[in-house]
Amino acid sequence: MGRSQTLILIGQYDSPFVRRVGVALTLYAMPFEQKPWSVFGDAAKIAPFNPLIRVPTLVLDSGEVLIESAMILDYLDEEAGAQRRMMAASGPARRQAQKVCALATGLGDKAVALVYERVLHKEKSEVWVERCTGQVERVMDVLEADRAARATPWWFGDAIGHADITVACALRFAREAHPALFTATRWPTLIAHSDRCEALPAFQAIVQPFNPPS
Repeated sequence: MGRSQTLILIGQYDSPFVRRVGVALTLYAMPFEQKPWSVFGDAAKIAPFNPLIRVPTLVLDSGEVLIESAMILDYLDEEAGAQRRMMAASGPARRQAQKVCALATGLGDKAVALVYERVLHKEKSEVWVERCTGQVERVMDVLEADRAARATPWWFGDAIGHADITVACALRFAREAHPALFTATRWPTLIAHSDRCEALPAFQAIVQPFNPPS
């Protein structure tokens, strides 16, 4: 598809949610400009586009603003067209992919929450840490079993899709932010899946080392 104008993606790639959008844009070969604004250091810049001061935020050619990564990816799929979209348009195949994406974004949410608890709170809640850690581990167990049961090259067939991207982005963040959770023998299928994604040019182009807020 040929675009004459450029989309604007707001956010930094150390966010798994921003990164999943950046990778999808790159795989779709849709031109975009990244504004690497931080929700901590650049809140005043983000607020006029997104009153929640959250990323990713995508500004369209028309000036319309999209928020939340799932909403943004839905728009990108529409733009890409039926033959290129990276998630089924309807039916059980779409719901299955959405479930994997939801589990992966939930994993990302909890991994981020654990970072905030560690670096932003003087008094840490051990109950909260234990709860979030348990949620991360249970999601990893479910995703490991689901991926291991599939013989296809990618999660839902022969071509990479949003489920693959979302899991890989969430897993990279979680592994960098919480290395103690990820030993060499835990979740080997997911680790191999993530490493395969990370070897792709699109993932190598859209990446930023984890940098916790201070």
